[in-house]
Amino acid sequence: MQNAFLPGTDLARHYYAEVVRPLLDRHAPGLDHSAALIGWGSEVLGFDSPRSADHNWGPRCQIFVGAGDAGRLAGLTAMLADQLPATFLGWPTRFPDVTAASAAPVHWVQVAELGEWLAGQLGRDPRAGMGLLDWLATPTQVLAELTGGAVFWDGLARRPALLASGLEATRAALAWYPDDVWRYVLACQWARLGQEEAFPGRCAETGDDLGGLVMTARLVRDLMRLTMLMRRRYPPYSKWLGTAFARLPDVPEALEPRLSAAMCSRSWPDREQNLCAAYELAAQMHNDLRLTGSVDVATRLFYDRPYRVLDAGRFAAALRDSIVTDEIRRLPMTGAVDQFVDSTDALTDPSLLRTAVSAQLAN
Repeated sequence: MQNAFLPGTDLARHYYAEVVRPLLDRHAPGLDHSAALIGWGSEVLGFDSPRSADHNWGPRCQIFVGAGDAGRLAGLTAMLADQLPATFLGWPTRFPDVTAASAAPVHWVQVAELGEWLAGQLGRDPRAGMGLLDWLATPTQVLAELTGGAVFWDGLARRPALLASGLEATRAALAWYPDDVWRYVLACQWARLGQEEAFPGRCAETGDDLGGLVMTARLVRDLMRLTMLMRRRYPPYSKWLGTAFARLPDVPEALEPRLSAAMCSRSWPDREQNLCAAYELAAQMHNDLRLTGSVDVATRLFYDRPYRVLDAGRFAAALRDSIVTDEIRRLPMTGAVDQFVDSTDALTDPSLLRTAVSAQLAN
């Protein structure tokens, strides 16, 4: 019988300490390794619940070794398959991968060479340094996955010769964008708002209420992502965006109610009032960052039309002007890859994403 639900990161921590580490010490004594639960999974973002346990959830962790021990991966994996107990804290340690062709139960202790694993997530090993292409071609979901979760042991960083290979140091380097990249991504997020903020009013003017609701939802989503970027948090993909947004620190108390009210309002005047209030709150957050000079936060009419906008392009322009690096300041206002790509299949293909961003950088 299964025990009460335990958040997956806590379960993994106990699993490594009480089961996996003793097996490694017994069968591979002295193995330099790091252990963690990072990468995919709601538990890595801290969002798992009892509902999560219905598929691809249970005792699991990753064991990372250095390049010199890459030849031992198959043997270590086989040892664990033979030695791991059937259950841990009431949870089966072998269960099917619902995304795999085979439904055969497998154990979920992944043993990998750290550099190769990181390259599989990002398209390259970030320990060699992250260039502009690397930052812009990596979805914020992936960056959240690599910097979320937990590291239980970082043996790869314990010897001076291996210090550069440490997992914690790698995660620290990925914790947030370099300053000019951050300013550019923020500018592009403001630009997205500026391109569509007049559309709900135009939809209302033509009697297209459904279209207005769709446009309002797009603007709310972009405002949520913008707020996360201003608070130096990588926005997760759509399923978890609202949950992550609700946990943001130091956000104006009225912002979430205004966004929710804009989504729920059945009349355009109410929707516009709430959207405009949200715009102004986000604009004040921008000014509070002091990345640029102060920008007027008041909404205004869209030309001579009877609906109000923030004219968000003003904030995009101010941020772009604040960028020091010429290469970044001259980039087209398309942004990081998940600011202009919205296909799950594309966003999980690092090679495709790097090709798309390379084309952008070449323009």
